[in-house]
Amino acid sequence: MSASAPERPERRLLWLSARPWYGVLLVVPAICLLATVFAYPVAALIWLSFADPSLGLENYHRLLTDGVSLLVLLRTLRMATIVTLVTLLLAYPYAYLMTLVGRRARSVMVALVLLPFWTSLMARTFAWIVLLQDNGPINDLLAMVGLGPLELAGTEAGVTIGMTQVLLPFMTLPLYGTLRTIDRRLLDAAVGLGARPLTAFRRVYLPLSMPGVVAGAMMVYILALGFYVTPAMLGSPSESMISQLMTVRITQLLDFGAGGALATVLFLLTLLLLALVSRFLSPSAALGMSTRGER
Repeated sequence: MSASAPERPERRLLWLSARPWYGVLLVVPAICLLATVFAYPVAALIWLSFADPSLGLENYHRLLTDGVSLLVLLRTLRMATIVTLVTLLLAYPYAYLMTLVGRRARSVMVALVLLPFWTSLMARTFAWIVLLQDNGPINDLLAMVGLGPLELAGTEAGVTIGMTQVLLPFMTLPLYGTLRTIDRRLLDAAVGLGARPLTAFRRVYLPLSMPGVVAGAMMVYILALGFYVTPAMLGSPSESMISQLMTVRITQLLDFGAGGALATVLFLLTLLLLALVSRFLSPSAALGMSTRGER
């Protein structure tokens, strides 16, 4: 009895390996869930963009010829680019510092990065509304140093500040995942060969960190393209983004065809970005994965 007991798990594994379709059955519930809550709505919206009000490319023609839709689309692309650059400028030195400090300080810095995830997005947005008011704390601080007051509420600057605060962790974490795998002895070797510290950083360290930069920029840019709550609450109707325009077209004007066309264009832009990044960057490199332990 005791001699045959250890063989039972092995027999079970052999039995499962001989029936690979059992593994397929395990993922069927997940596939059905994704098909119900994601694939079907997306397919239905794409179909409406071609079929409502009549079958054809009328909605896409209106999108390209309608000054409002094209202006909002370009504004969304510009805002996503600005937010991505701002988050990169803020996250890169922070992630770099995380690789220099000790384990305890690093734990505190990681907790600060994750802190926004512990607070509701709506609560953070309402907090920014208070902070960005003309008589709010930020303008009071700017006035004290002679730089204010500035008009921040209901402007692109206010939307950029709010979106940057929300999306900063999505840039910091991939950057840190890549930077922690870079061997700092390469910088010492470059300096030892006569390069200045800034030149060594620019020629050695920065190229090695590009997988994290590209991964973080991709995540932030894609998320910024579809942002709704923060631009709607911190911005103004004259500075609306594509998600707000889609909401108005579908929920208020009941123009499902035009809303579907906008959603389809945004969906195709996202797929194009993912295809371009995956062509030049492997998933493991993008996430900063390495078989080496953390130093």
